[in-house]
Amino acid sequence: MSLVINPALHTLAAIAEAAGAAIMEVRRSGFTVEYKDDASPLTRADLASHETILAALSEHFPGLPVLSEEGAALPYPVRSGWERLFIVDPLDGTKEFVKELGEFCVCIALAEHGFPTLGAVHVPVWGKTYVGGLGLGSYRRELKGESGGPWQAIHVRQPDPTGLTILASRSHPSPETEAWLADKVVAERITAGSALKFCLVAEGAADLYPRFNFTREWDTAAGQAVLEGAGGSVLTLDGKRLPVNKPELENPSFIASARPL
Repeated sequence: MSLVINPALHTLAAIAEAAGAAIMEVRRSGFTVEYKDDASPLTRADLASHETILAALSEHFPGLPVLSEEGAALPYPVRSGWERLFIVDPLDGTKEFVKELGEFCVCIALAEHGFPTLGAVHVPVWGKTYVGGLGLGSYRRELKGESGGPWQAIHVRQPDPTGLTILASRSHPSPETEAWLADKVVAERITAGSALKFCLVAEGAADLYPRFNFTREWDTAAGQAVLEGAGGSVLTLDGKRLPVNKPELENPSFIASARPL
């Protein structure tokens, strides 16, 4: 029997899946790669997903502002009065997309009062969608044809004291991560791209995702909501919950883990 989930989560899932379909259509038809000022790649798939998401959010949540990686740069004085907003990465893991790896995803988060409260992460190649939010639980479904299959509840696991399973970025290794792990008992390391790493912790496939190098809010907000809904946490190095809609959109170092808030 399919679970009945929060209606807003269901809507965000459908929007993310539609954006994923737009990405896959570009993947099938072919694309070229451009580069933004920060040297990160940009493709027609990023823009197709962005346009799909903006249109759907405007229809279902009229009047709520959207902060998107592919949208206009919005200075903090404009954003500072937003108590509610969407934070969107239309194609998280563009490097993986360009390399024709499957570890890219669509990320949509609703943020309220400085923290993500709802999140949807859709992995088009895998046909999987993850949704969740603090106090609402987290859920996963697999697409069956063009419609979603039944939702299944997911939850973080209890870490094995004999050895942790650690997630690391496929495209962004860092010496700081290695230094932080030096005194940890590590049984296995898994490399993965994009916000998928938050979802792997949320569904109990790994214990920790430490991140010490560059991310922005749209890279993390949706995955954070899913992980927090599954009973985990995303904390800065001083033990505080990772905030959003900050004056600077770059995140500090953080640890995503099965540890509860």
